[in-house]
Amino acid sequence: MPDTPPSVPDFTQWPSFPFEGDLRVKQLDEPVPFEPPRRGEADRECTACNAPDEAYIWVGERWRVRAMDRPTGLPMVLILESRSHLDLGDLPNLLAAELGVMTVRLERAVRSLDGVARVHVNRWGDGSAHLHLWFLARPYGRLQLRGTFLSLWDSILPPISEDRWRENLAMVAAWLAEFGGRPLAEPPRIQWQAPSSLSPTSPASAAEEPEEESVSVIEAADEIPESDAAADLSDASAGRSEPDPAPQAGPAPDNAPDSSPSSAASSAEADEAESENTPKDRPGAAHTPQS
Repeated sequence: MPDTPPSVPDFTQWPSFPFEGDLRVKQLDEPVPFEPPRRGEADRECTACNAPDEAYIWVGERWRVRAMDRPTGLPMVLILESRSHLDLGDLPNLLAAELGVMTVRLERAVRSLDGVARVHVNRWGDGSAHLHLWFLARPYGRLQLRGTFLSLWDSILPPISEDRWRENLAMVAAWLAEFGGRPLAEPPRIQWQAPSSLSPTSPASAAEEPEEESVSVIEAADEIPESDAAADLSDASAGRSEPDPAPQAGPAPDNAPDSSPSSAASSAEADEAESENTPKDRPGAAHTPQS
C-alpha cells in the first residue's frame, strides 16, 4: 500500500506565511546513525574563533557582536557570540549570567532604531558549535512579518540601503559601548562631490554596475547543516574565494579652467583695466590686493 503524503499544515494559511499557491510536503529522509560534526567540532575549523575583532561591530572582553556582510531585507540582523569556544549548555555561571544581560542590552539597542517594532531573538546552532544568538529587527507596521517566518522574509524583501544599514550598525555599536567594550562600526561617510559631478547617472551606466545578492539569515553559513559529503567539499574549497566585483568608476569631475579664446581675451581686458585704475602716481599709496 503506497504511503499517503502528509497534508499541508494549517500555518500555510497564516497571513505571515510568505508563500502561496500549490504546496506539498517534502519526503522525510531516514534518520542517520551518526550526525556529522558541526563547524568547530572534531577536526572542523571554527569560523568564530578564527575571525579577528575587525570583523565585528562591537567587541568586549568576553562577547562580540557581528553583522551580515551586506544589507538584507530587515532593518537590522545581528549575531551575539561568546569569545570562548563554548556552546549554550557549556557556559559557566559567569558567562551564563552575562548572556542574559547581553541579550537584554542588545535587544534594547536594536529596538531603539527608527522603524523597528520588535526584535526576535533566535538560537539554532545546527551549523556551528560556537555559541551565537541571532537578533532580527521586525519593521514597524509590517504586520505580515510578525511571528515565526521573519527569518524567511529577510531573504525575500529587497535589501535596505547601505547608508541606512551602516548608520544603524554605528548606533547599535555606540549604544553597547556606553556599557563598556569597543565600538568598531562607523557611520557612513558623506560623499562630497564637485558641482559638475552632481548630474544624475545615466541609465546605461547604472545598468553596468553589478548588483550583489544579499545573504540572509536563512542562508548564513553558521545555520546550514552539512552532510559528510558536503562538509568534505566545503573543506576542500575553503581556501578558494571569488574576489568581489570591482566598483564601477564614475565620471571624473570636470574642474579644468576654461581655456577658450573668448575667456582669455576677457581676462586680458580685465588686467589692463586694473592696471590703469591702480594709483601708481601717488607716493606711498597702498596697493590693495585683488581677490
